Amino acid sequence: QVQVVESGGGLVQSGGSLRLSCAASGSGTSMNFWAWHRQAPGKQRELVATMIPSTGVTYYEDFVKGRFTISRDNAKNTVYLEMNSLQPEDTAVYYCYGETRGSGAWGQGTQVTVSS
Repeated sequence: QVQVVESGGGLVQSGGSLRLSCAASGSGTSMNFWAWHRQAPGKQRELVATMIPSTGVTYYEDFVKGRFTISRDNAKNTVYLEMNSLQPEDTAVYYCYGETRGSGAWGQGTQVTVSS
């Protein structure tokens, strides 16, 4: 059963940058799919970006294109989310989702707060 744990959230000023990490463990196999989601207060959880680690194919929602970059280190079973030009509307709890051939798991979330 795969487990994933996020890290790297925090408080940053508008226009600043943060890098989130998400490490998988217990999988025993290579990761097949990664995704970052976020949930702002009072809003539904929304997709931010995805990555197919075997091919490097990525997908971004329009609201992060050009600002966020998803990347991975397959040897470490880790995915990253580099976030630049952060705005107050990016404030949310960011969740990682990782999936192997046999199972998928959500992380506990990491808070990102962008001050104006």
